[in-house]
Amino acid sequence: MKTLQVHVSVDIQATIAAVWNTLTRPELVKQYLFGTQMQADWKVGGKITYSGEWEGKPYEDHGTILALEPQKKLVCTYWSAAFGEDIPENYQTITYSVTPLQATNTPSSIPMTRLEITQDNVANEESREHSQNNWQYVADKLSEVAQTQGALQF
Repeated sequence: MKTLQVHVSVDIQATIAAVWNTLTRPELVKQYLFGTQMQADWKVGGKITYSGEWEGKPYEDHGTILALEPQKKLVCTYWSAAFGEDIPENYQTITYSVTPLQATNTPSSIPMTRLEITQDNVANEESREHSQNNWQYVADKLSEVAQTQGALQF
């Protein structure tokens, strides 16, 4: 079976700390991830859950943290009822990576950070296209939130 993948990248005018906080603080996640309430214990092997209401129906998606390098990388499995039965074959892997970008030549330049989001094990081309659009929206909204957080840090 061929594994499809989604990859989104966005350059954010904020520090790595601001971007990382936006990825990991539940009150910030809620601002860019469709109102989702995220909970995690932030340790490798630990659980991560996403709950809320979508189109009038409650949901709770979940996964396991596979890798965690603060201010660098978060990798977790992810399952949603939309993927079918809660079995290993229906889990996807989501990787969030943050990388500092080179500063420009101006002394007062604001730090820039690249956020890359990759989703593996996408079921089919229709799901891949849907996920690509969703992740682009999420990355753009996350960028807005992180820039606001970065501005609050200065």
